[in-house]
Amino acid sequence: MIQDKPKHSPILEVENLNLAYGGYQVLEKVSFSADRGKCIVVMGGSGCGKSTLLKAMVGLLMPKSGRILVDSLDLWKGTEGEKSLILKKYGVLFQGGALWSGMNLVDNVSLPIQTHTDLSEAEIDDLARYKLNLVGLSGYGDFFPSQLSGGMKKRAGLARAMALDPDILFLDEPSAGLDPLNSHRLDNLINELKESLGVTFVVVTHELASIFEIADDSIFLDAETKSLLVQGKPSQLVSNCEHERVREFLRRSTSIK
Repeated sequence: MIQDKPKHSPILEVENLNLAYGGYQVLEKVSFSADRGKCIVVMGGSGCGKSTLLKAMVGLLMPKSGRILVDSLDLWKGTEGEKSLILKKYGVLFQGGALWSGMNLVDNVSLPIQTHTDLSEAEIDDLARYKLNLVGLSGYGDFFPSQLSGGMKKRAGLARAMALDPDILFLDEPSAGLDPLNSHRLDNLINELKESLGVTFVVVTHELASIFEIADDSIFLDAETKSLLVQGKPSQLVSNCEHERVREFLRRSTSIK
């Protein structure tokens, strides 16, 4: 983990980011920051560019222009060595969990540890089982993905994303495909890990219950204007945001007034 950094200082800064696929502009002049040890949610309707922004932040899509800074290092403008240094600070949980079906959970979680460390086989096995324990899967190390429920697969994917003790965890629609109970359990797990480990979470989601449960901060992307409309805590934006589209998005549930 990063040392000697103020707990709530920005760890991630996005400045005037322009994203496009060929000639099709997806997002324009997006700027925001994410504080260390907090959870920021990227929200908005379908087609607003949430997943595109995530791809740029995790190094899969080069921006048309603008900067993505992690601890003041530019992800896209630095050397390959600097980019590699930034990516080692990351853990990523993609929407499907992306577990290898032919490997048990210990082997799935062990894979990045084997690739990026010189630990012994026994040390890697112990560390993988420890990560599984952190997400509530103690005793499931020898199970295969096909033997797990959807919620357990998501937790196993999260354990693998945490394998190298990342400073930032990027989660892409973590509640997708989960029933309300398992979605709530995953939200609780995110909050527990944030508090206990001090990890920064960047979560892409449109699930309203999760947004209010996990977000310390949020940004709202708008498909019509191809822009970031507002940044703020969802519980405050629901009643005090100047943008009607944001208020409508956050009031979709009858339980939110």
